[in-house]
Amino acid sequence: MPVELRKRKAPAAPPPPPAAKRQSKASKVATKVKEAVTGKPADTPAAKAGGPPAVGSQIDLEGFGGEIETNDGTKTTLKALVEQSKSGVVLFTYPKASTPGCTTQACLFRDSYEPLTSGGLAIYGLSKDSPKANTTFKEKQKLPYPLLCDPSATLIAAIGLKKQPSGTQRGVFAVDKSGKVLLSQPGGPAPTVNAVKALVESSATTAESEPAAATVPDEKEGKDEKEAAPAAVNGEAAKEAKEE
Repeated sequence: MPVELRKRKAPAAPPPPPAAKRQSKASKVATKVKEAVTGKPADTPAAKAGGPPAVGSQIDLEGFGGEIETNDGTKTTLKALVEQSKSGVVLFTYPKASTPGCTTQACLFRDSYEPLTSGGLAIYGLSKDSPKANTTFKEKQKLPYPLLCDPSATLIAAIGLKKQPSGTQRGVFAVDKSGKVLLSQPGGPAPTVNAVKALVESSATTAESEPAAATVPDEKEGKDEKEAAPAAVNGEAAKEAKEE
């Protein structure tokens, strides 16, 4: 008796992947900043809860990052530095003073110091080095900005640039006067400088594009001017008649 062969059913086609969500304007700006810092396309992952502050977020400057010290031995905090600035603070982090990569980074910020600070941002270098090591570094390279010493890495950790177990990741962080995070990203010597340049240029473009407030003439003043004109003409005519 012949064996009847049954046909197998073709497997069902997998459902199509969901359509990609469109990026918001804020997301696009964050993506461009990340690409400027790293030199690579950004994947823009979601920020982890309890992690470092994300670009665009607001931080409470009170107590943020703890106490640090300038290279000349002055105790300070991020809040105090922001209050002393005109429009905000830029911190670039480096692993160790006077090493080749850190020297390159510090000198790039030195050479671009004027354009980077033209909009009111204050520039600071930040590392775990001692005041003595940072002072030697600053004087040798003729750096025009202060270097901050954070031996316990409290501020370095707060801005998300602490490298486990005890190192410092090279990067850049910027915050404005209100505590809004403008930059927060690891990167190499040149990309960290380029990110701040892009931030300054973007801020300048935004300021230029804002319409200036139109000056509305005072109605009373306009009326007075119109009334004064005929009076002046009549006065001149009377004077001429008298002279004749």
